[in-house]
Amino acid sequence: MSGVRRTVLAATVAATATLGLSTGQAAAAPSVDTIVNGILSVTPLCQGTIDELIIACTELEELTPRFPVMLDLNPIGTHLVVLGAGLTEDGRIQPVLEQRLEAALRAAERYPTAPIVVTGGVPRDGTTEAGAMKEWLVSRGIPPERIIEESESSSTVENARFTNNVLLERRATGAVLVTNKDHLERAMINFRQAVDARIPVAGIVAA
Repeated sequence: MSGVRRTVLAATVAATATLGLSTGQAAAAPSVDTIVNGILSVTPLCQGTIDELIIACTELEELTPRFPVMLDLNPIGTHLVVLGAGLTEDGRIQPVLEQRLEAALRAAERYPTAPIVVTGGVPRDGTTEAGAMKEWLVSRGIPPERIIEESESSSTVENARFTNNVLLERRATGAVLVTNKDHLERAMINFRQAVDARIPVAGIVAA
């Protein structure tokens, strides 16, 4: 095991002991994996400024569709961040983005006070990814005033950088990313780098 991974695991065990939790202890809700992920997200490794440690810490997390514990601990300051994906040429949502929106909708309904940020530019037929996502969520009952659009980004790195400006302006206390499993780890790394250790970042896998 590398020195970086030993450092990450040692910090996780220490944080677990401090909180009085056991990574081997079964839990109904939240689950063991969300507890461990929650602990990792607030260590000085995942919530830090050293890229190597952020990457190693994030790789230790168990990516899951379950809701992160920070939504239970602070459902008002924690923002749901839905990452965009390419629209069709005529501006319609494709299946991969609909999966993300369905996962975000489940979280939004479970935590009705959590603000939602939809992030993605790359307009098609005059519609940005963020605009299409907001319209989709509003059509399913989410109040439009609850949704903040970030409609300038064209990559995951820009999603992170531009959304960080939104989170900073809104004084968010945490961010929960919603995207597909093969995208989530990279997105969490990019966002953790972008927020510069200011707030914890967690994730939800869209099935």
